[in-house]
Amino acid sequence: MGDAERDVGGRRSKVARLVDEYGLEGVGAELEARWTATGDDHWSLRDLATHFNRELVRERLYDAGLHPSDSEIENVVRALTTDETGAAEQTQLRRRLEREDVDVERLEKDVVTYQAVRSYLQDYRGAEYERETGDRAETVADAVQKLRGRLVSVTETKLEQLRNTPHLTLGEFRVMVDVGVLCTECNSRYGVVELLSEGGCDCSPADSE
Repeated sequence: MGDAERDVGGRRSKVARLVDEYGLEGVGAELEARWTATGDDHWSLRDLATHFNRELVRERLYDAGLHPSDSEIENVVRALTTDETGAAEQTQLRRRLEREDVDVERLEKDVVTYQAVRSYLQDYRGAEYERETGDRAETVADAVQKLRGRLVSVTETKLEQLRNTPHLTLGEFRVMVDVGVLCTECNSRYGVVELLSEGGCDCSPADSE
């Protein structure tokens, strides 16, 4: 179900509101893809909240005409979300941002917790994280298919936003994403899902040892 179609408990999800307000549609889709991924590709809710807050701060500072480095964004996020920054440093940072016309109080209210991210993913986007069980090849294939779907969705959204603006002229379109694998030893090519279902490439077991 699309973002615009779902509310949480009769009210708008905070993360969903911020996604629309800050133009972070791609980040919203990325949160779901990262959370529902398996293995090393899976991100925890706390990691996702930190990532979202970084993108939120980045967008707000860009809107104010600033071009912060990743370390500067990290400092702002840390000051807004943790007690790791000393009082004097926080005051200095706040004053510097205010001199650049950044509404720090609003930014403090906008940063999100991992609970808000969980509510957004589960209740708003209808996503679920399923831990790896059973056939690992099937699990990987499912994860690739989900990521492929997210990439198609994000690309379609971005192209629709640019379509028929001075930046892009485009008629009716479809986005196609193919994930292929080339074995450089036997020179065989497979779609990644096909490769997993076949159980391997054309190399013999002895060749791969």
